[in-house]
Amino acid sequence: MIPLRSMPTRHAASVFLVFLRLGLTSFGGPVAHLGYFRNEFVERRRWLDDHDYSDLVALCQFLPGPASSQVGIAIGLSRAGWLGALAAWCGFTLPSAFALILFGWGIAQHGWLATSGVVHGLKLAAVAVVAQAVWGMARSLCPDAPRTGIAIGAALLTLLLPNALSQVGAILVAGLVGWRWLAMPAAEAAEHRGYGVSKRAGAMAIAAFLSLLVLLPIWAGVSGSAFATLVDGFYRAGALVFGGGHVVLPLLQSAVVPGGFVDPEAFTAGYGAAQAVPGPLFTFAAYLGAVAQAPVAEAGLAAESVAGSGNGWIGGWRGGLAMLVAIFLPAFLLVVAALPFWEALRRRASIRSAMAGVNAGVVGILLAALYDPVWTSAVHSREDFALALAAFGLLVYAKASPIAVVAFAALGGAMIPAFPPTPGP
Repeated sequence: MIPLRSMPTRHAASVFLVFLRLGLTSFGGPVAHLGYFRNEFVERRRWLDDHDYSDLVALCQFLPGPASSQVGIAIGLSRAGWLGALAAWCGFTLPSAFALILFGWGIAQHGWLATSGVVHGLKLAAVAVVAQAVWGMARSLCPDAPRTGIAIGAALLTLLLPNALSQVGAILVAGLVGWRWLAMPAAEAAEHRGYGVSKRAGAMAIAAFLSLLVLLPIWAGVSGSAFATLVDGFYRAGALVFGGGHVVLPLLQSAVVPGGFVDPEAFTAGYGAAQAVPGPLFTFAAYLGAVAQAPVAEAGLAAESVAGSGNGWIGGWRGGLAMLVAIFLPAFLLVVAALPFWEALRRRASIRSAMAGVNAGVVGILLAALYDPVWTSAVHSREDFALALAAFGLLVYAKASPIAVVAFAALGGAMIPAFPPTPGP
């Protein structure tokens, strides 16, 4: 059993409340989430500094799974131990998961929500949040010409080759350039943030991750259980996807549609609803678990297996929560496995030089993402640009609360259709 850190429960409760607020207001996808996190934990609460935050983002970009959720888990772990990690995940994830489970129960008649002016305003708020993150991180992480050049190169690479592999490649190249050409001193141990995870705990976490990856398909094959088949499919989707966000959709589609668990129309409807809720897109798994049905024998499972053990966890709120845990469990195990070794390595001067390059590369990736998909999916007219610019000004210069800015943008988005359309260039 992984040893637990002793930490007051009230600290975990505080972590939960902070992440619950983020889970209710963080629209815009994983890149925007990282912007919200930076504003909350670096700028406002100072739980960690820009270098610690960017190093953590770089680590989670390397790992499979939802990077923003993994960053949140690590921040909760640092603040309040294992209970804090769980509290951070619950606070950030459950609001959108519950909303999507409710949608799966019968809110499909309100399909207009995904294209409403309010949701469009929330996307424009995400533009402002990401722009603020790029602005702040560039000032602290790209203070000289070499690192600015690395950031620009990473942005160009990810813009010209828009896929998850190019992001990983940009980070690798940026780290290699930093290791070879940036001179950074070795850091004192006190400069580094500890996450309270021992190497033994990390080794146990990676062992658990790999064991489940091997044993779940065996369980599904031997038992013939529809529930085991779903758990295996959702766990593999969370374990093998790089880039997070929309990249997980093909894996989820292959896990539920061909086997007859979810029909294609329901899958598409849920995907549309997932765009209208805050929090990580991986909570789409909660919707799929809620609407899933055990397939009949013709779908490839024997009729007696369909009626067997575990079927009570297919469909409804229990199915939604079960699939939510299945898809996020690999992310939790991987970040726990990586943290203790990551902290030891980055104390070395060569690693710090490589990390300086990686940090600059992360800024470039965020800059590219500010354009696509954040800008391209939200800004379609001069009114859109004006609202995003106003939200940016409120965040950066007026130091307004992110909740107030989100509310302002939502209200503005609802009002935009009242104006005559003036498309941008």
